[in-house]
Amino acid sequence: MKTCEINGKGEPCSGQIENLKEILSKVPSDETFEVRSDQFKAISEPTLLKILYLLQDRELCVCEIIMALEKPQSTISHHLNVLKNAGFIKGRKEGVWIHYKLINPEIVGLIEDLVK
Repeated sequence: MKTCEINGKGEPCSGQIENLKEILSKVPSDETFEVRSDQFKAISEPTLLKILYLLQDRELCVCEIIMALEKPQSTISHHLNVLKNAGFIKGRKEGVWIHYKLINPEIVGLIEDLVK
């Protein structure tokens, strides 16, 4: 960063400060960053990623996810809740079970692009 001498101190030039303010004006809101941060946290756990992959082709009952991942029901329910709160999945109740599906089926492809 280019600095200017003001009273012997190296400080950013006013033109540079204006440039930085312009950049900041285009940055998403703190609220948007909070949402994105929660979404990144949700996909940072291998089991959560596996659930997203399982849901990429069709809606699944919680019982199917439990059997596929061989994890306790409480663990799967917790993970599904994290994904739901992050806005990746939604559920619908059918009898005693809840069936989940991806809100945006393209999310798995986007995640694959990130990890390449």
